[in-house]
Amino acid sequence: MRRAVALRLQAVLAAMAAAAAVTGVVAVSLPVTQASAAAGGATGYASANGGTTGGAGGQTVRATTGTAIHAALCGRASSSTPITIEVEGTINHGNTAKVSGESCNTAAGVIELKQISNVTIIGVGGGAVFDQLGIHIRESSNIIIRNVTVRNVKKSGSPTSNGGDAIGMESGVRNVWVDHVTLEASGGESEGFDGLFDMKDDTQYVTLSYSILRNSGRGGLIGSSESDRSNGYVTFHHNSYENIDSRTPLLRGGIAHIYNNSYVSLNESGINSRAGGRAKVENNYFKDSKDVLGTFYTSEAGYWQVAGNIFDNVTWSAPGSENNPAGPDPRSTTTVSVPYSYTLDGASCVPDIVRQTAGAGKGLQESNGTCTPQTPTTTPTVTPTSTPDGPNLSIGAGSDGSGKADGTSYGNVRDGDLSTYWSPSGATGDISIKWGSATTVGRVVIREAAGAAGGIGAWQLVNAGTGAVLKSGSGAGAITFTPAALSKITFRITSSSGTPKVAEFETYAG
Repeated sequence: MRRAVALRLQAVLAAMAAAAAVTGVVAVSLPVTQASAAAGGATGYASANGGTTGGAGGQTVRATTGTAIHAALCGRASSSTPITIEVEGTINHGNTAKVSGESCNTAAGVIELKQISNVTIIGVGGGAVFDQLGIHIRESSNIIIRNVTVRNVKKSGSPTSNGGDAIGMESGVRNVWVDHVTLEASGGESEGFDGLFDMKDDTQYVTLSYSILRNSGRGGLIGSSESDRSNGYVTFHHNSYENIDSRTPLLRGGIAHIYNNSYVSLNESGINSRAGGRAKVENNYFKDSKDVLGTFYTSEAGYWQVAGNIFDNVTWSAPGSENNPAGPDPRSTTTVSVPYSYTLDGASCVPDIVRQTAGAGKGLQESNGTCTPQTPTTTPTVTPTSTPDGPNLSIGAGSDGSGKADGTSYGNVRDGDLSTYWSPSGATGDISIKWGSATTVGRVVIREAAGAAGGIGAWQLVNAGTGAVLKSGSGAGAITFTPAALSKITFRITSSSGTPKVAEFETYAG
């Protein structure tokens, strides 16, 4: 970029603080429509095409390193087995190594979600920061990323990651919901940074919501070139763009729905619809910015439908052969219909509601449609019975046991799916996990199927090779014992109330 964003930040903030009057305001009111998605669920285009549920229904694991994230992906029974990965701490190059397995395709120096599906990554506890390390989604579907910060990812200089994109998607990606994240850089291309949120090469059905994008030369793109027009169906809502040079976003072909976003200090251009792209732009608030909507840097036109936006101290360039600003009096040049219902906040209160809700660490709060924050009533994550370190060793292992009830399977206890289960043929019985060689186990988690909680009574945990009882007790949950090297471990139910149903028999090193 022509000037470093970082060098302008201090002056921009000072100018914002000094502004005492609102000038050049254009506003139109719109009726409020009803929201269809439950609070906490995917919204916008991510709710279309079958919806985006991520790892819902699968196991939940905790990770504090990038390597542990990769291990969780690689420890699944298959590349499509649902999983929720709760992340806490700082993920960086020093703790992110490649992990191999049949259910994953990872790489060092980047969080690689490649050729997989049904995954949620969510920051928990004290927060999750991906420091100089990007998240790359490729040839994948049904992915959720929530409540994380990704910062200072570089494409040049040192260290580099993910082509310089904070979050990048490419090659046949479908149904991605990115929510309540903070994406930030410390300058433009000359300082080694690229886009914060990029989509290319046939990426479709994506929503970016309640997020902060700031201090970057490039906010993000949809389509990498004028010929890359296979992308689209992207929703941007309740996001904050702060001190961005351009691309908020750049749209080449395809359709984007852009509503209830707050834009401050777009330094060169903003929403750039070109090469046949069509953008529905409504009830956004643009402040202290330049050329916030139009077709820029190309003669291949794009189109827009506008309503309800506020333009506060926005300047516009004169039209030229490769620049067609929408202002100073923005008018619609197309119409765009979206396949979902949604709730519009009034544009005048958008800066305030976005300030309260957008970004990581805001408690996943959302607007209720009247610019009032509310805590979601549902979330896509499942609270784990325990938070063991390392992969679930049962994934990819074998299993057997005593007689099983009709319609159940030994393998159901190691498939990462809480909706399937094993039951004994009577009130008592054995279920075992086994490996081809000695494996150290020091913690077991027994999860009961939905509706069967409390069915398991007394039990013993047995080293099947020696017959030694490792632990005894009653009820499902986490079981910790002195780590032992064994090739088969048995969970023996000796009493029950009703029919016991074991959904997952998870094993961990410690």
